[in-house]
Amino acid sequence: MREMEADVIVVGGGAAGLAAAIAAAEQGAEVLVFEKANTTGGCANMAMGLLGVETKLQKDRLIDCTRESAFQKFMDYTHWRSDARLVKGYIDKSASTIAWLQDMGVKFALPSKYFPGSEATWHIVQPKTGAPGLRAAATMIKAMTDRAEELGVKICLDSPIQRILKEDGEVIGVVAKDGEGEISAYGSAVIIATGGFGDSPEFINKYTDYEWGKDLFSYRIPGLTGDGISMAWDAGAASDRMDMELVFFAPNTGGYAPVELPFRQPNLFVNLDGERFYDEAVVENPVFSVNAIARQRDRVAFSIIDDAILHQYEKNGLDLINVVTSNISMDDFKQEMQELIKNGNDVLFIADSIEELAAKTGIDKEGLEKTIADYNECCKFRDTMFNKNPKYLKPINGPKYYALKFAPSAYGSLGGIRINYKTEVLDKDNHVIPGLYAAGTDANSICNPDYVFVLPGNTLGFAVNSGRMAGENAIQFIKEHFSE
Repeated sequence: MREMEADVIVVGGGAAGLAAAIAAAEQGAEVLVFEKANTTGGCANMAMGLLGVETKLQKDRLIDCTRESAFQKFMDYTHWRSDARLVKGYIDKSASTIAWLQDMGVKFALPSKYFPGSEATWHIVQPKTGAPGLRAAATMIKAMTDRAEELGVKICLDSPIQRILKEDGEVIGVVAKDGEGEISAYGSAVIIATGGFGDSPEFINKYTDYEWGKDLFSYRIPGLTGDGISMAWDAGAASDRMDMELVFFAPNTGGYAPVELPFRQPNLFVNLDGERFYDEAVVENPVFSVNAIARQRDRVAFSIIDDAILHQYEKNGLDLINVVTSNISMDDFKQEMQELIKNGNDVLFIADSIEELAAKTGIDKEGLEKTIADYNECCKFRDTMFNKNPKYLKPINGPKYYALKFAPSAYGSLGGIRINYKTEVLDKDNHVIPGLYAAGTDANSICNPDYVFVLPGNTLGFAVNSGRMAGENAIQFIKEHFSE
């Protein structure tokens, strides 16, 4: 078996792992990164941007979200279930992290809200070509990879980790494997940053309340199979809250598909019983909406419109847009709708009567007829059920009726490895496992019980910031424990 040595060993070459490697290398450490894929970045290559609070970009635009107000909003949102010191450290560090990335050559298009009720904390990466959108953060990953290599970080691709090595209770390295066989890599600190378990139906089914492919239709970024979490557990780490970064999409359409555009609006939403179940104006917050949908039978819901509403959206524009959907037009919708009609599908339903719509969707006919009749009466006066904003009350009279099926989805997983505010991994007695750190999605249990969409950019933001924290704290640990 071959051997390698370094001061710090990073398991995973995504956003958190690269941030950890750069932070450690900037302090003169020798760093090894083992990445099982053939490229760096992981799920960050699919992302758009990361959280920043009190950045220069915000101040230049008179965005007055402070670290204190962001921290309070975060903790209020989670009802103080989250580790307050970890959350505070992450938020307080976020502005310097944006500047740190800018120094690497990363450009940001703008600090943005996700939806009107959120804060403009989402620092969306400006790609070298094209408008900001999905996968924009791949440009950031390229800059981070270049910076890591410039600092002398050795990145070993196609080299999955097999296990963590311990001696006398302390972590001393890892065993990796590449095309030539196994490698024993020894170091004074190990940082786990493998991106979670979003590509593992087995993990999802076992550790969350969902069954993938049945009542959850989440993104599956290849390779995110919980490897780092399992290795940490095998090394004595305690498990922490595990969940999915829940949103809602039309099943099996890829998420934020053009066909969703006129349906991801404050239209009439019903469940399989044909009944309303929430104030549809809440649709702008994906987490609140998916929470409501997940309570319904079979965890599905239907957004219903008619010709008049569809034509109104085409003529006057949508009621609600966000940064993700702003680049999608109604022309895109019409093209995808025609393709779905031509090829057949199980999410978009078009009918000439309410009875036909009920038959096609599986919605209870009597329930749907009563709900639409009651809803049309509300549109004349006010919503007596949920007090929905009158500007969103649009009667449904046909002659054609349209319904799109929605179900829980997720961008990826959240949590698994218990850490403290220094990103040190803890055992089941909440004692530190010396030399072992975790960052990014593997350890992201701060969004508890829900993803904090009111401060957008949390997943990538926590990944990069916790990675920096882990790299810096690992160096501090080495200085305190191994200096002569």
